[in-house]
Amino acid sequence: MSMSGTSQMALPLAWPADPNDDAFLLGSSNSGAAQVLEQWSTWPVMSAVLIGPRKSGRSLLARIFAAKSGGAIIDDAQCLPEPQIFHAWNRAQEERRPLVIVADALPPAWNVRLPDLRSRLAASAVAHIGAPDDGLVHALLDHLFQRRGLDVRGDVIAFIAARIERSHIAVMRSVDTLDQAVLESRKRLSIPFVRTVLTDAGLLAAPASAMDFDLFGYPTASTERNETR
Repeated sequence: MSMSGTSQMALPLAWPADPNDDAFLLGSSNSGAAQVLEQWSTWPVMSAVLIGPRKSGRSLLARIFAAKSGGAIIDDAQCLPEPQIFHAWNRAQEERRPLVIVADALPPAWNVRLPDLRSRLAASAVAHIGAPDDGLVHALLDHLFQRRGLDVRGDVIAFIAARIERSHIAVMRSVDTLDQAVLESRKRLSIPFVRTVLTDAGLLAAPASAMDFDLFGYPTASTERNETR
C-alpha cells in the first residue's frame, strides 16, 4: 500500500541483505534530514549532526549515507567519550571523509562538557528528524505489518494511525503488541480486536462513549468525522 507524500529510500544493492534494514521511509518529517545527508558535499565542514527521536530510523539513515558516500558514522554519540568524538571530527576534516554524528539532540540539550567539541558541533551541518506525520505513521504501520507477515486491511491500519500517539516509539509498540496478541489468540486483526488490545495496552485512546462504535465494534461515521477534524 502506498501513501501520497511518502516514499522509500532503498539501500544500495551492495549493502548486506538484512530483513530488518531494507528501506528508509521518507515523509515530510524526515525528508529534510535525508536531503542534508544526500548533499554532504555542500556541508561547511566534513561533519554533520543527525538528531531525532529513537526508533525514528536515524541509524538506518546514517548507514545509508555511509554506504552511498563512503563516509563514517558515530551512533548514539551522547553515550560515548567526548574525546573520541572530538578526534573523529578532526580526522574527518584531515581525511576529507564525511562524518555523521547521530545523537538525541544538539547542545545544550546534549550536555557537551568539552568546549572544543561544542565549537566543532556548532560548526557542523544539522540534519533533523521530527515526529512522524499522519502519512508516515500510516506508511510505517503498513510497512511493519508486512514485515511481520501480518495481513492487515487498509481500514484497520487507518483506524490505528488515527488514534495512536504520533511517535515512532508508539508505532513500534503498537505493532509489537498486536503481533504478540495475534500469536497468542490466533485471531485476525479486525478493528474490534485491535481496539481492545491497544486500549488494554494503553496505546489507544479510549472512546468518548460506547455510542462511538457500532454493534460490531467499528467506529461510527460521526466518530470518524470528529477524529479527522
